[in-house]
Amino acid sequence: MSCVVVIGGTSGIGREIARHRAGRGDEVVLTGRDTHRADTVAKEVGAALGLGLDLSRPRDIAGALTDVGRVDHLVLVGISRDDNRVTEYDIDAAIHLVTLKLVGYTEVVHALQPRLHDDSAIVLFGGQAKERPYPGATTVATVNAGVTGLVHTLATELAPIRVNAVHPGVVGDSPFWSDKPHDALIARTPTGRLATMRDVVDSVDFRLGNRSVNAVNLSVDGGWLLR
Repeated sequence: MSCVVVIGGTSGIGREIARHRAGRGDEVVLTGRDTHRADTVAKEVGAALGLGLDLSRPRDIAGALTDVGRVDHLVLVGISRDDNRVTEYDIDAAIHLVTLKLVGYTEVVHALQPRLHDDSAIVLFGGQAKERPYPGATTVATVNAGVTGLVHTLATELAPIRVNAVHPGVVGDSPFWSDKPHDALIARTPTGRLATMRDVVDSVDFRLGNRSVNAVNLSVDGGWLLR
């Protein structure tokens, strides 16, 4: 049995990761911005503990993680949707997202580092906007590119602890995408299907479990970037 911490585990892919690992018999700790919701979801998916933690408030992160013990696997999947164009730049929204995903992710690792061990593994979440930006992705694309650099520096600093990232494309059955039109997106995907949450969960499992995979930024998009 492993101890798995899922940061951002109350909805979407994070919830699926927490549910999957709890179903395997692992001890799962999940977090969400709201303490009550985190506790409720933890009970629903069979996690051992649900904690309130806001990645956009990094000075509070260490205190929020006080009750976490030894950590075998750490998954940082917390995100914030952002539509920010340079022509109508929202500085506060940009600072929020940059803080949440780069400073917040790093502070979680900093806070938990004493509870990691040589065989621990970490997976960060980025996204494909870094490779194929769209109008409104000014901050999202920049931050997801930053995750690539963060993986490299953490894998260097924390060695022999392994650090990898998953960069999903459009995840068709996720809460954000499930009720949106898919035909045009599928037509641009060589596999003829969009990625699913199950696909992403499997990719996280592989990154956490394979002891020779390190400092890798993995695209999970069915080859979407080829077209």
